[in-house]
Amino acid sequence: MTNRCWEGKLMDYINEIDTLIQEVSSAIGKPISREKYEIVDRGLPHIPPSRLPAEKMAVYMFLLGDEFLKIGKANNRSNARFCSQHYGLNAPSTLAKSLLEDSEMSNSKIVPSNIKDWIKTNCRRIDIIIDADLGVFTLELIEAIMHYKYEPRYEGFVSQR
Repeated sequence: MTNRCWEGKLMDYINEIDTLIQEVSSAIGKPISREKYEIVDRGLPHIPPSRLPAEKMAVYMFLLGDEFLKIGKANNRSNARFCSQHYGLNAPSTLAKSLLEDSEMSNSKIVPSNIKDWIKTNCRRIDIIIDADLGVFTLELIEAIMHYKYEPRYEGFVSQR
């Protein structure tokens, strides 16, 4: 995919994510103001965030091409989960572990010693940064919307794919 084509696709994702948040939250009678969240494209290659901003929580998404690999959440006390855990092997259920265990990824030359750099180089990261005062139910709602829409490869039951 050309860079210009991907930039168009990225804008489609950002607009789609925003529309999903607006439509679903409004449909259930609890609209989420656009001033209470921000959608951040970390780029490709990307630099992982160094911290979760104060008084914020987030939903993070890793993409390989057009496929969503991992979607997760971090509350305002989960800085490590937001910034670094998915790039390594020290925490349970990380993107890095999922990639290394995936036989379909074996021809991508992924090994434990290069996994962090491989993720940063090959995966796009999109974050939804949310005001923490909206509460955990808002965080969980946004994460669930993203799971439902994008069906990430490393979430849920593999047999459903």
